[in-house]
Amino acid sequence: MKANVADIITMMDTIAPPDLAENWDNVGLQVGLTEWNVHKIWIALDPAPQVMAAACDSDVDLIVTHHPLIFKPLKSIDLNTAVGSIIRRAIQNKIAIFTAHTNLDAVSGGVNDVLAARIGLKNTSILEETAGGKNSESRRGLGRIGELEEEMSLKDFSGIVREKLGLENIRIAGNPDLRVFKAAVCGGSGSGLMNHFFSSGAQVYISGDLGYHNARDVESANLGLIDIGHFASEHLIIDTVVKRLRKMTVDNRMDIGVEACMIEQDPFWNFDDSILRILKKR
Repeated sequence: MKANVADIITMMDTIAPPDLAENWDNVGLQVGLTEWNVHKIWIALDPAPQVMAAACDSDVDLIVTHHPLIFKPLKSIDLNTAVGSIIRRAIQNKIAIFTAHTNLDAVSGGVNDVLAARIGLKNTSILEETAGGKNSESRRGLGRIGELEEEMSLKDFSGIVREKLGLENIRIAGNPDLRVFKAAVCGGSGSGLMNHFFSSGAQVYISGDLGYHNARDVESANLGLIDIGHFASEHLIIDTVVKRLRKMTVDNRMDIGVEACMIEQDPFWNFDDSILRILKKR
């Protein structure tokens, strides 16, 4: 069965209903036409230039991203800018770009639930309720709060988080000996939910893009903070979206390939001895 962009949008709106997006967000079809045919889909975190370039070389018809290509209103489309060049290549190659952002964060089974489950939290609840959350059977809201399997120190829990997420480095604030039995998580940039964390009853907050003053605040409150980075806190949703969208296309007998974009990497890298040796040789 043939499919077009509109068919995939219908499926993605089931996975991440657009009405769950924050008012300031921009989700949905970013570039393209709903009537364009779709044979191959990539799921990616960012609509980056290198992702678009690889998609063009791989005969991709639709890129589904978590972060929007067009976030703030554009006053012009300069084809020499990064966004302009992506739009140009998308149109030239008939590659549509679709985004599910804060709606994918908020929905049940979305970014925050996947992050909490990967860390091993149990009996989870929502950190910040959003519209429809309290009266809906589907959990809707940003962040999650959950219980650890057993009480442990902040230092030991940080090691478990690092191991389960497969990270080389994480940043930690708070007393290493702090006893932890409940944790809060937020995928992406979590500083906006700090007040919800303080009132949640959790002892440690796990997110990305957390700042110096956030660290000082948790120290003063005798709590803990684990910054796992923006990329790591959200990239784990890619495989989940691939599996769900792939199942939908199979159930609807659509001849479509749904794959994760395999070229994405965290833009931050660690300056270690091996990097130093390379630089010295130059």
